[in-house]
Amino acid sequence: MQISHDASGFVQASRAVPDVLLEARYYTTYNFIGDRIAGYEAPCVMMTREAAEALSRAAAALGEQGYRLKLFDAYRPQRAVEHFAAWARDVSDQRMKPYFYPEVDKARLFALGYISLRSNHSRGSTVDLTLFDMQAGREADMGSPFDYFGEISHADYTGALTAEQRGRRALLRQTMEQCGFRGIQSEWWHFTLAREPYPDTYFDFPVDW
Repeated sequence: MQISHDASGFVQASRAVPDVLLEARYYTTYNFIGDRIAGYEAPCVMMTREAAEALSRAAAALGEQGYRLKLFDAYRPQRAVEHFAAWARDVSDQRMKPYFYPEVDKARLFALGYISLRSNHSRGSTVDLTLFDMQAGREADMGSPFDYFGEISHADYTGALTAEQRGRRALLRQTMEQCGFRGIQSEWWHFTLAREPYPDTYFDFPVDW
């Protein structure tokens, strides 16, 4: 795995994407671990310039339909991925289980793919996001919260979702795909730039500007 500490190809989302909202979840303690995550030293979201340009197009398209984008995470330092892995190995620490993985055995997080030793977030062109309903003045109801480990968060899940929740998920995915991103099956909020500029490089500089 090629590791780089060069942040020169990265930008702050708040400066590059018009009207984006931020909730830098891993800078806070409200996440599936319950602590601030290693490498998150400022409440900001960073990404490659190329990802930010594509995300700007998505933000503009969704703005025409009454939504703003809300970002939870984008670039993730490799040290944060290692923090996730160390936490997953400690099955005794289940402080946040009721909020993020109530139906999942923590001992199976690696096997189920929720935690891994590498993340495409560390390449800088992956984003975790949702819709913010401008008319309602609140985050849109997508059927499950960000970082919820369970089938209800799968992109193709339809079971207990309302037509409105399914429609919002579809709108987000279609818009992101039209703007050059691709999603994954297990997380409706997760998208990676299809033509990412650093497909073989994982970065490990801190999120601090």
